[in-house]
Amino acid sequence: MIALVVNGKKHQVDVAPDTPLLWVIREELQLTGTKYGCGEGLCGSCTVLINGKAERSCQILVKDAQGKKIRTIEGVTRHPVKKAWLAEEVSQCGWCQPGQILSAVSLLREKPKPTDADIDSAMEGNICRCGTYQRIRSAIHEAAAMTRKGGAR
Repeated sequence: MIALVVNGKKHQVDVAPDTPLLWVIREELQLTGTKYGCGEGLCGSCTVLINGKAERSCQILVKDAQGKKIRTIEGVTRHPVKKAWLAEEVSQCGWCQPGQILSAVSLLREKPKPTDADIDSAMEGNICRCGTYQRIRSAIHEAAAMTRKGGAR
């Protein structure tokens, strides 16, 4: 049994230690907001927060996630990034959005007032098939402004 803390809840999962965290999140915990994209950590669809930092869950073995705080898109509630995403109408197909949002949350945790270059660097590797990159950048700036006003959760 492997013990995980996901979105503040403790879980015991009976899986092989070398199972990718992505599959445990999706199949064992039924948290399907985290998406499978490429399986190689290149697209960002499987991004989760591990101890507050954006990580590709398809590249993390479940045994290496023990003892760490894991946050999926389901664990991000009323966050300024989500509000800004809606205000800027970022989503089109939506496949990449959980990973994009979690990468943005991680960025704002590290840099509350990011520049365009900071945003581009932090979001690099999060592929949006619909090409909404300008709206993503705009939403992150908007969320940063909201966060500075005390709206982060």
